[in-house]
Amino acid sequence: MTLTMMKLTQHDTHEVPRPRFGTAHVWVESPLQLLSAVETHAAGLLGTDIRVVPRLGMPLEATTQALLAHAPAGVHFEPAARKPPHPKSSSDRYVTGDAYSGKVQRSLLAGVKAKEIIIIDDGLATLALIKQLVSDTPVPLVRARANNSAARKAMGLATWHRLRQLAREERLLIVSALFVDPPTRQKMDALGIKFAQHKFEWLATQPVAESFTEPTLLIGSAMVADQLIHERPYLQWIEQIAAEGPVAYFPHRREIPELLEKISKIDQVVLKEHTVPIEMRLRVLRPGQEIRALPSTVIPSLRLLLGSDARFLYPQAVPEHWWTDDTELALREHLSSSLKV
Repeated sequence: MTLTMMKLTQHDTHEVPRPRFGTAHVWVESPLQLLSAVETHAAGLLGTDIRVVPRLGMPLEATTQALLAHAPAGVHFEPAARKPPHPKSSSDRYVTGDAYSGKVQRSLLAGVKAKEIIIIDDGLATLALIKQLVSDTPVPLVRARANNSAARKAMGLATWHRLRQLAREERLLIVSALFVDPPTRQKMDALGIKFAQHKFEWLATQPVAESFTEPTLLIGSAMVADQLIHERPYLQWIEQIAAEGPVAYFPHRREIPELLEKISKIDQVVLKEHTVPIEMRLRVLRPGQEIRALPSTVIPSLRLLLGSDARFLYPQAVPEHWWTDDTELALREHLSSSLKV
């Protein structure tokens, strides 16, 4: 291993200058992105203060209220809006958690007057974005599981070029809790893409608001709702786990009511209301408790937060026969990558 690669494997947020000044305008479209915004600000990477604007219609109220109680200085929550806010000063920062969002891409392509464009953590999607940005050939920035039109792919391709241009201008920063391998880091550095890794340092210092008594904590998956896996084997998996003892089931925000109704009827399964990100709810375990989950962003996140108790986190690989025929191999491998991140 070269000296450069050794350096890149270390926790290296110091490579990005801080403390920073100015205002960051943050557009969030999910509870995890909202948590990521606060975590990134607490790490000193967004400036003096941040203006968090949630996308209209997103279920972010519970997360907002939970973060409000202990938010670090300089965090301001703005009313929800239909499109990302634009900085009014070139000294401010434009922050988003989803570079695949059509609204974000239109905003970036229209031109953003900002000192820096910052992409905060959106889990595995962030790793997929990095992989595409360092590609030697242009790649349309579109969601793999979506049915993308030619026009949508064209906009995604234009956004790839735009972000690469921002990188050349040293105006692109990506922040994530997930590990990026040294070869990819080298490519990012060569392109001018700045990167900072956090380990949920701020969240780890906050009081735990919830406690659960069930011995098994099962994290729900959106893969059935997204038609990536079949429903029946998923339900049978839950039944097998519940046969061993009481289970607390934490639904994914995209799980449909019809499926949750079936899960609620499984003996010994207790459905928990979806409120705030799992990272905020399951970072402390009681003696004898364990966490079960299918591949997802939450697995590497909880490994960081649980510390030595991460040994009680048991992720389950998706058996081959669970996948639907329409789920491409590349997407299966991308989702499964969380098992080894």
